[in-house]
Amino acid sequence: MTDLKADFLKQTGWDETVKKELAGDASSRRYTRLFRVDKAAILMEDPDSAALQSYLKITEYLNEQGYSVPAVLEKDQDGGFLILEDFGDDLFARLLEKGGDEAPLYNLALEFLISLRGAELPKGVKFFNSNYVLDQNTMFLDWYVPFRTGKVLEDKARIFFQQIWRDLLSHLEDQAEVFLHRDFHAENLFHLSGRSGLKALGLIDFQDAMTGPPAYDLVSLLQDARRDVSPEVANTVLRTYMQKMAEPEQEFRRLYAILGAHRAMRILGIFTRLKEQDGKMRYEAFRPRVIAHLNANLAHPDLIALKHWVKVTLGELI
Repeated sequence: MTDLKADFLKQTGWDETVKKELAGDASSRRYTRLFRVDKAAILMEDPDSAALQSYLKITEYLNEQGYSVPAVLEKDQDGGFLILEDFGDDLFARLLEKGGDEAPLYNLALEFLISLRGAELPKGVKFFNSNYVLDQNTMFLDWYVPFRTGKVLEDKARIFFQQIWRDLLSHLEDQAEVFLHRDFHAENLFHLSGRSGLKALGLIDFQDAMTGPPAYDLVSLLQDARRDVSPEVANTVLRTYMQKMAEPEQEFRRLYAILGAHRAMRILGIFTRLKEQDGKMRYEAFRPRVIAHLNANLAHPDLIALKHWVKVTLGELI
């Protein structure tokens, strides 16, 4: 049987390299760092041709907007292989684990989100609308709720849940529309020390990008499933964004809580599916943090109906 990966590496001159597997994400994508005498690069393998096409499309868009994304050095779209520029090891998450200063890194991410308000929208990507949120919320109902209760959710409770969400999302489409990274957090952001300004922010894993309300990527950044962002930094970033964008604070905080609740519920559903269906246990460690995020969002007074639904259905989240 032909080894497509070996053939691709040979054809591109990356066959005689030292290879190091890198930690992947929750998808089927795989990453390998390739070392040769003159340089290093990243091999990305993605069996999902649509996701690969989206990655290339968003790469082109972000390049055109002047942001830092890994250069595509070689590609085989049919085989599902890309060789990408290696941004190194200075992920926000790794720098912070080593004791790096949180504030300047998150300020850099903030400046990127602010800059998007003046950026051209990408063409041909999905719109983060209320129907999308309702669809994604089923992940929580189909996986997390049965995991916690030991039984399938009754139709009446499901219908009530979705009606609560329709009410919460009634004005979602009225919000400003911006580019959404969708997984904008410390594991997908690099600090590129040889570059200045916004060029110092390296972006990866943006193939699921959409357009939609700017509060969503703020939630993704500040309510990180994988690490605790200090309350001081989170509050400063959120407050600064609202001030610079002249966002009405009460309404923006309301939307932030709604999208935060949605994201937390979606993540709980995904992590449960990864455990139950795919046997990926490492995501279990993140669940308490995501539950804490959900509880914090449910504390908003306008989410009282959703909070009541959760209490009645689950008793308590933990």
